[in-house]
Amino acid sequence: MIKKVLITGGLGYVGGRVAQELVKHHDLHVTVSTRRPLSTPPRWLQDSDTVVVDLLSEASLENVCRGHRFIVHLAAPNEIDSAADPQNALLVNVLGTFKLLEAAQRVGVERFIYFSTAHVYGAPLVGSITEQTLPRPVHPYAITHKGAEDCVLAARYQGKIQAIVLRLSNSFGAPAHAAVNRWILVVNDLCRQVVANGKIILRTPGLQWRDFITLTDVTRAVEHVLSMPEAAGADGLFNLGGNFPLRIIDMARLVAQRAKAVLGVLPEIQRPAPGPDDNHQHLDFKVDKLKATGFVLRKNHEEEIDATLRFCRGLWEGKENPLGTTR
Repeated sequence: MIKKVLITGGLGYVGGRVAQELVKHHDLHVTVSTRRPLSTPPRWLQDSDTVVVDLLSEASLENVCRGHRFIVHLAAPNEIDSAADPQNALLVNVLGTFKLLEAAQRVGVERFIYFSTAHVYGAPLVGSITEQTLPRPVHPYAITHKGAEDCVLAARYQGKIQAIVLRLSNSFGAPAHAAVNRWILVVNDLCRQVVANGKIILRTPGLQWRDFITLTDVTRAVEHVLSMPEAAGADGLFNLGGNFPLRIIDMARLVAQRAKAVLGVLPEIQRPAPGPDDNHQHLDFKVDKLKATGFVLRKNHEEEIDATLRFCRGLWEGKENPLGTTR
């Protein structure tokens, strides 16, 4: 039996990779929603449906949700757009999610997966973080995601829908298509700098810790959550990280090593010298709760970096990098 899954933001950075993987499942039919359709959709979407969705339009949302067994909700302004227009972020992330959730319930959607962010725990992320850690969001991106989380989890607690919240840490990897613009993300920017400039320039000493997860493992987590028994969902809240904490400088060195292997060049890394105040607490972003449901991380970090370097080479080799340097 074919099960229909709607992926909002399915042409975006994370959503694109999730959609690209789910279309390979013969028992799934994928519908991808987007704010603005691509003039030339990627080839892997040819057997799927693409719809333009306004998250604030109740009528259009009900029509889009109808007939779908699952919804994976990723549509949201990114951190830059959220900071530039917090009011729009509040409308889209909180009210838009609430309206989509209500429409899903009205038409009988079985499972609703919401992608939130690890940044609901605060900034910077430091120390040991579990789902029991008290959220302290400070950025409009994190604040509005926390509000959306509350709507989703309330529906679960009330027994209205099988709702799951995934708090995603720092994902990285090659986008599903060339129109995606998420090159400000740390690893992606490092790869782009290597290809465009032949070197890596950090604005800081790079001693901040991040938890990194490959987009391969993100897509595998979605596949897992779509198929796991409802009882395994517990309270519906899961951290989604890679169990791979690294300092920025260490990730830069790893990217440089992979560039030597993939591109045949070892880029120079330039950074300011650490000062007396450049002490950063270690980060342990725990995903034990999700792993307890049977999920296993693949941790294909080098493979994902290699793919990103090759993707960058196809787009920007020999071209100036207009995005500047990374943190």
